[in-house]
Amino acid sequence: MAEAEAKVQEMTDNLVHYRIQDGIALLTLNDPPANTYSYQMMLELDRLVLKARMDESVHVIIITGQGEKFFCAGANIQMLSEVTPEFKYYFCLHANETLSRLEQTPKLVIAAINGHSVGGGLEVAMAADLRIARRGAGRMGLPEVSLGVLPGTGGTQRMVRIVGKSRAIELMTTGELFDFERGLELGLVNHIYEAETGERFIEQVLEYARSFTTPNKAARAVGRIKRSVQSGAEIPFEYALAIERELQQQLFQSEDAREGLDAYVNKRKPQFKGK
Repeated sequence: MAEAEAKVQEMTDNLVHYRIQDGIALLTLNDPPANTYSYQMMLELDRLVLKARMDESVHVIIITGQGEKFFCAGANIQMLSEVTPEFKYYFCLHANETLSRLEQTPKLVIAAINGHSVGGGLEVAMAADLRIARRGAGRMGLPEVSLGVLPGTGGTQRMVRIVGKSRAIELMTTGELFDFERGLELGLVNHIYEAETGERFIEQVLEYARSFTTPNKAARAVGRIKRSVQSGAEIPFEYALAIERELQQQLFQSEDAREGLDAYVNKRKPQFKGK
């Protein structure tokens, strides 16, 4: 049933492909060669993020780009040059809302950076919880200053939260593009994988993602840890602790928590169900 549904989604979504495999939703930005995003692509991505959120069989979300050259080169500049300033504003607003929805979904999100990740493409990747890059496949950075604008899809705010204020200002005002090794040093990249092809790279990322799914990992706990960090980091400490307590209470009521505690007491390996 899940496989059939995934096939239908791949057929009906032109700009974002959707596939479910082993509890993982793979979302692929599909407008090669650069996978730039338009309003239409963001509409599809927004809808599919919600689909993955509401699907109880999905425990982890991976977002990547079609092909081997680009993860995503950001917004479609040709499109932006042809629309009104009011459209640009609402386009940016919706893109921000879509990435916030991705960021706030209580399921782990991994960006599989299979190629260049620049401008809005890096902004998409920064909305993920973890970022894994393919060695030698491209560069990354926020060069919007060269167009006379700023990174307007959350880039100024997410970059500073990842690398710190002074370094974020320098990276964005110079518009520097850098390799994934530099991204690893900055904390923008969690891991770099060696892979001869883009297909092999995605297989490696899927294998890593499976370590966060059932039966080996309590996927609900993974999602609530993500939610506690993402929301708690933005509010006063005492309120963040309140969020943590509420999420913990949700987990205490789950089947997986009972399974984990029972397995510990009886010295056996837990078999989690994501419930």
